[in-house]
Amino acid sequence: MDKRVVANEILLEEAARLMAEGREVTFTPLGNSMLPFIRGGKDSVTLKANPAVKRGDMALVRLEGRYVLHRVIAVDGDRITLMGDGNLSGTESCTLADVLGTVVSVQRNGRDIPAGNGFWWRRIPVFVRRYILAIYRRIL
Repeated sequence: MDKRVVANEILLEEAARLMAEGREVTFTPLGNSMLPFIRGGKDSVTLKANPAVKRGDMALVRLEGRYVLHRVIAVDGDRITLMGDGNLSGTESCTLADVLGTVVSVQRNGRDIPAGNGFWWRRIPVFVRRYILAIYRRIL
């Protein structure tokens, strides 16, 4: 398969349009904010529109002209709080209307891995995650 690098603005606008039509989209995200579940530039994700966003979902959202793929850590009415699994602090907030889609599966080394809800990862205290992430980043 031919891999191409496309600017986020172009790729994700098209992905949002396709998901709004009810289609699934697959692309390779960049960055390390979702380690260890998504390895930026290596793993691919498949997303679809999901009006019932819940805690634990990995959601693609549009925030002030940029896009982030982070885990939903809280839903309070129309407000959603997000945090990347690879982030140790700092959250972002948006509304349900900002959510473009949620991750259905992750493709790693030719295998489909169900998206899961990251329950076990969120149960690990942040100070312990810091060491796990440090080791994981050195191994990569």
